[in-house]
Amino acid sequence: MHVEPDHLVLACRDLDSGARWLAQRLGAEPVAGGRHAFMGTHNRLLQVSSPTHARCYLELIAIDPDAPAPARPRWFGLDDAALQARLADAPELVAWVGRSPQVDMHRWGLITIGLQPGTLVATERAVPGSATPLRWQVVLREDGATLLGGAVPVLIQWQGGHPCDGLPASPVALRRLVVRGLPPRAAEVMRLRGVQRDEVPDAPVLSATFDTPIGEVVLRSAT
Repeated sequence: MHVEPDHLVLACRDLDSGARWLAQRLGAEPVAGGRHAFMGTHNRLLQVSSPTHARCYLELIAIDPDAPAPARPRWFGLDDAALQARLADAPELVAWVGRSPQVDMHRWGLITIGLQPGTLVATERAVPGSATPLRWQVVLREDGATLLGGAVPVLIQWQGGHPCDGLPASPVALRRLVVRGLPPRAAEVMRLRGVQRDEVPDAPVLSATFDTPIGEVVLRSAT
């Protein structure tokens, strides 16, 4: 039972400016995603599947200005004031989400080695143009933060359909995802595949390399 990259999370101040930035950086525009009512966020998506990273996409996410404030901290640290200040300049790679066929088993595996990935939450969102919502289970921390600065993936298990099933093909493909600071035992527990571990001290926690119409492009986290 492996955990593999499902999607990369790119936070932005607002979706319109974030989409323009992404189109300029990667040479492709993300398409409409949807709203996450329980988190007060919304997103746009870009397919980045490749032979080595099947059913993988890039999620551009922002606080939804038209949604009420959620009852809990928003995911991916979006409520963090320092992050929001940085997003005024440009979007930022903040997390990677790992797809699991047995999400609670992998969650408990991380707990047994002393990590606290969070609790399992079932949720869904509407899909534009479809009567069938996307449904999934996701492991979320109560404080909304990522674990070890984003090195540990946010674990997800889809219930039925997957976003890539409805996404148009794009000219962008994920070639490589490198993660710094992921404990070896965590990688073993999750039986990670499709991810390279790096322990170079000054390297960012996350580094994603894409093949794009304008050449190789690397997106990195702030730390």
